[in-house]
Amino acid sequence: MKPSSSTNRHSPVRTQRLDADGSDILSQGAFQKRIAHERKRSERSRKPFLLLLVDSGASLQNGQNEELLRKVLYALCGSIRETDAIGWYADRVVGGVMFTDMVQQNDVSISDTMMKRVHETLQSNLEEERVRQLKLSVHLFPDDWDHDGPGRPSNPTLYPDLAARDDSQKNLHTVKRAMDIFGSSLALMALAPVLALIALAIKLTSNGPVFFRQKRVGQHGKCFTFLKFRSMYVNNDEREHKEYVQKLIAGRAAPQDSGDAGPGVFKLTNDRRVTLVGRFLRRSSLDELPQFFNVLRGDMSLVGPRPAIPYEVEAYDIWHRRRVLEAKPGITGLWQVNGRSRVKFDDMVRLDLQYARNWTPWMDIKILLRTPGAVVLGEGAH
Repeated sequence: MKPSSSTNRHSPVRTQRLDADGSDILSQGAFQKRIAHERKRSERSRKPFLLLLVDSGASLQNGQNEELLRKVLYALCGSIRETDAIGWYADRVVGGVMFTDMVQQNDVSISDTMMKRVHETLQSNLEEERVRQLKLSVHLFPDDWDHDGPGRPSNPTLYPDLAARDDSQKNLHTVKRAMDIFGSSLALMALAPVLALIALAIKLTSNGPVFFRQKRVGQHGKCFTFLKFRSMYVNNDEREHKEYVQKLIAGRAAPQDSGDAGPGVFKLTNDRRVTLVGRFLRRSSLDELPQFFNVLRGDMSLVGPRPAIPYEVEAYDIWHRRRVLEAKPGITGLWQVNGRSRVKFDDMVRLDLQYARNWTPWMDIKILLRTPGAVVLGEGAH
């Protein structure tokens, strides 16, 4: 991969010199905003961008680190295009260069190509000893997610703005977590007799465990074990659901008959895999009650986007990923109280992103108060 040839023709490299105060270098806040903006632009254009980070290492004093990094950014500034960006990824500690509008060519690795270019530039502008002191890393967006590996599959380096937002909302997130612990504990205690009756009904009417455990994608793409009351027969083939979900995400799925006078739903109905008790549990949303244990463990919140199955995320468009990056998954959310399965997938994602942008504890309370009505009406539940 290398920068687009059309971009090279119409976006000349910078040849101006940096001012003594480094005024051509974007501040940390401005550079991180530029990264967030470029992610959204890349989602639309489908052209990746590469983020190069430069760290001078820990062997120098702070003042010398900053001086060396300024020299590095100065050297790189003279060879980047006007569509690229250069600035402080971490103020006076880590420098960054963002190469935009990259395209594949001759199966050459974009990271290897750009790293070679950067090394050549630095070697021609700095002493060899200084070059050896530098720690360079490259990060390509969109990043590949591997849900089978340990830890977080998404690359946090590409989302510094989300980390900064979470830091600024630390007190509010503490309130949200306290609400989750209190609310889920209260619900589990109050509903204990109901949970026992449902478990008994499942055991008496079909073979298999009471709980259905499934791998789901949590915040930042990290997977966890998701709990529901089992509503299906055991040893089922998931191919039919997987195919429908892939069509749904691509916008090719037709709405299914909901069995009432309302519009169709974007969800499999009359699923042969579902038991008789399971149909009641799904219609009433009682199959969701064990997720209060997920909330207690911290995998989920009372309110947030619904947690996705890994094969759903594999079918996502790039911008769809934001729904699992920007908020912890929840039992209920804006989607559930605004039409649920009657809402198309893209509109569901937009509701999730709207929630992530505007979230407050009071917003959570309002959604929780609207949830019982949505459950009683069975709006889009199947």
